[in-house]
Amino acid sequence: MQRVLIIGGCGRIGGSIARDILAHTDAEVTITGRNPQMGMAALERLGAKVQFQVLDLASAQQLKNAVAKADLVVHAAGPFHHRQADVLKTCISQGINYVDVSDGRSFTRKALALQDQAEAAGITAVINTGVFPGISNSMVRQGVETLDQADSIQLSYVVAGSGGAGVTVMRTTFLGLQRPFEAWLDGTWQPVKPYTARETLEFPAPYGKASVYWYDMPEAVTLQQSFPVSSVITKFGVVPDFYNHATWTMAHWLPPAVLRNPNTVEFLAQVSHKMTDFTDQFSGTGVAMRCDIRGKRGDAPVHYISTFAHNSAAVATGLGTGSVAEFMLSGKLHKPGVYPVEQALPTDLFEAAMDTRHLKIHVESNSARAYAR
Repeated sequence: MQRVLIIGGCGRIGGSIARDILAHTDAEVTITGRNPQMGMAALERLGAKVQFQVLDLASAQQLKNAVAKADLVVHAAGPFHHRQADVLKTCISQGINYVDVSDGRSFTRKALALQDQAEAAGITAVINTGVFPGISNSMVRQGVETLDQADSIQLSYVVAGSGGAGVTVMRTTFLGLQRPFEAWLDGTWQPVKPYTARETLEFPAPYGKASVYWYDMPEAVTLQQSFPVSSVITKFGVVPDFYNHATWTMAHWLPPAVLRNPNTVEFLAQVSHKMTDFTDQFSGTGVAMRCDIRGKRGDAPVHYISTFAHNSAAVATGLGTGSVAEFMLSGKLHKPGVYPVEQALPTDLFEAAMDTRHLKIHVESNSARAYAR
C-alpha cells in the first residue's frame, strides 16, 4: 500500500488535503506536527485511517526518517515566504516524490533551482498546488490552450473572511505587504507596490462585484515562464470590503521597518484571525477566482474569462493539492524535475479532477458565449 506523508497536516489546509487523498486513493496517510495534542485532535477529525507523527522541521534527522517511509510527501507547513527548500532537498536525496502548497515567490525560486537535482534523482516535484496558486494556474493553462496567441494574463482572487484557513494564512497576507515586488508588464519586469491599483471586477455568486489589489504571488513568476505573454497581473482582495481598507492602511501607513518586524506580522495576524472568527459567521469562508486572458484566435482579438468559486478556500486548497497527489500516486503524473502546477498537470487531467470532485469552471469568450467545463 502506498504511503503519503503530509507535513503540516494538523491544520485546516493539511486536513483538507488528507481528506481528499483518502477520498480518491487507497493510500495510507500520516500527518505530522510539532504538537502531539494538536495531532491527536486532528486524528479525531480525520478518522482511523490516518496516523500522526511528531516532526520538527528544524531536525534534519527527524525529517529524513519521516520522508524515507513515504511514497509521496505533501508539504503543507506554511507560511513559505521565509522557508528554505529543505523538505524538497530531503525528498530528492531519498528519491521520494513531492508536492506542496507553497505560495511565496522566494520559496518558488528556491524550489525551481533544484530542477536538475530532482530530474537526476528521477523524482517528480510539483509546487504551487492548492487553489491560488494551484487550480488558478490550471485555469490559465486551460484558457491559453484555447487561443492561437495569448498576450496578457490577469488572475484575480477574492476570499471571504478567513477563507476557512488558520492564522498561518493571515501571516502570509501581511508578509506579502512588506516590500514592492517585480511584475511582468509590457515585456519587462517593473516594480509594483502591494495593495495598490484597486479594481472592481465581477465574480461568481455570491460575491458579485468585489475589489482586488496588486498582490505578490508566485504565479506572477511561473506564468511568465510558462507562457509567452507580455504581461502577468496578480490581484487579491477580501470581503467584507472593510478588510481591504484595513489592509491598505497597513500597507501604506506603517513604516516599512515596522511592517517587516516579525512581531508586527504576528500581532496583525492574530488580531485579524480573531476578527475573522467573528465575521466568518456572516461572510462565509469561501473563495472566488477570475482568470482574464487577452489574445487572438486567428486574426480576431479574444478576451477569455474563466471563473471559479467554492464555499471554503481551505477545502478548495485540499481539492487542488489532493488531485495532484492522486495523479502522482496513480502514475498518471510522472515528470521528473521541479515544476509549477501549470507546467506539470495536463489540462485533460485537470478537467478530470474537477469532474470527479464536482467542481465547475465557468467560461466566457469575448463576453458573448458562456458554458461550463
